[in-house]
Amino acid sequence: MERSIIIAGFGGQGVILAGKILAQAGMDHGLEVTWLPSYGPEMRGGTANCTVVLSDDLVGSPIIDEATSLIAMNLPSLDKFEPTLASGATIIVNRSLIDTPVHRSDVKASYVDMNEIAREAVGNPRAINMIALGAYVKASGALPLQVVVDAMAHSMRESGKEKFIEMNERALQAGYDAA
Repeated sequence: MERSIIIAGFGGQGVILAGKILAQAGMDHGLEVTWLPSYGPEMRGGTANCTVVLSDDLVGSPIIDEATSLIAMNLPSLDKFEPTLASGATIIVNRSLIDTPVHRSDVKASYVDMNEIAREAVGNPRAINMIALGAYVKASGALPLQVVVDAMAHSMRESGKEKFIEMNERALQAGYDAA
């Protein structure tokens, strides 16, 4: 099994953190993992992204030709990465910010109202990255949700942000339920 995931959105949407948590969850689950964040000027409002590869075997490179999944948090990200996906790929679309359908018929799209769920069900608009990650876990079946929840909690504790664990657990579950 090898899955390659691109998580992309505007700088500030938490795509780098979501990728880091997904990578940690993969390692915790006994998989070989790479995580390649994209830092630079795009983190100030342009499209920020990261790539995560989860595999049963050693990963030769963090650079991928055709991703098997995309989490598109905004329209520029969908436009940029949809054409590069492998046939049969899974796309998690933030329907709150993307009002056009996925163009390709050879991929599976799951549309999630991330911003509304973050505000209404979770109570924090900044939780969209965890909603997206929960939706990915459900749509792809790549990892058990609890492994991702545990990795998120570990990351929050490690960075001194324990107060956000419960909210992020709710966000992961809400995204999982919405996919």
